[in-house]
Amino acid sequence: MSGKRQFEQQIAALEALREASEQDRLAQLRQALTNKNNFIVAKAADLAREFNLQDLTPTLLEAFDRFFSNPEKSDPQCWAKNAISRALAEFEYQEPEVFLRGMRHTQLEAVWGGRSDTAGTLRATCALALVQCRALTNDDLLRYLVDLLADSDKTVRSEAARAIEQVGSPSASLLLRLRATLGKDEPEVLGACYGGVLRLEGVSAIPWVAGFLSRGDDASGEAALAIAATHSPESFDVLRKGLDDSPDPWFRSVLLSAIALTRQDAAIEFLLDQVKSESSDAERALEAIARSMPTPEVMQRLEKLTANNPRLARALSQQSGR
Repeated sequence: MSGKRQFEQQIAALEALREASEQDRLAQLRQALTNKNNFIVAKAADLAREFNLQDLTPTLLEAFDRFFSNPEKSDPQCWAKNAISRALAEFEYQEPEVFLRGMRHTQLEAVWGGRSDTAGTLRATCALALVQCRALTNDDLLRYLVDLLADSDKTVRSEAARAIEQVGSPSASLLLRLRATLGKDEPEVLGACYGGVLRLEGVSAIPWVAGFLSRGDDASGEAALAIAATHSPESFDVLRKGLDDSPDPWFRSVLLSAIALTRQDAAIEFLLDQVKSESSDAERALEAIARSMPTPEVMQRLEKLTANNPRLARALSQQSGR
């Protein structure tokens, strides 16, 4: 039997476990987790997580350890380690050393023109999983997580910010404030910091986040969306002021979209007024409403407001897919 045919049969056998008894699942997945093929192990770990087979935890740990040996060859793309770490996190495994090992792992693999680190997802998964380890104090967690805010992978930096948010302490919020204030990072990383501070501190932090609107760049857009996500009257007030202060058409579109996402009645009325008065923001306001999953009533009002304006009616038709 060819290697390819054997591999396909092994994958099919694992898929068939969806119809098997728990006893058969345990036996076959325990065996599959000892396989040398990292894809088969990844598939087995994902199924163990899906079926919530926590009895497989010792076998998962053994497999996790095995794939740190010559990892570029034994586990290319970190498929096995990623799936195992997801399963252990789902099982709320409590030994921090396992996740710390994953957080610290880099795996440089050959790519066109050089080598690339393929362990970013592993580091991010383990960072979030570490927060649930009850043996660690908040200070311990922040001490470990802060290093990942300087990771070379922007996704890891974003997930590190979310993990710090999950610590939930005043120190965590201050750390996110510091990282955001320093700036000089990808917008999504800064956005994770803005959102984390708002979720930890509530609407009292809106004025602080609003301070990042003035640049009118992508990071400012993340700040606007983070403010909108509070769904508070204060969010609409701040975003409307930002609109008054911004001459840039692109950023005005961002702010109008954020205003729609506040879900405030006053915000929707404001946007509808822009359409009704056929202001310079009318089309952008219309698009902001249409993209925010409005109620049928709001859509009906938009249709009436644009009925006698071909340009706006055409824009509404395009947004609603008609």
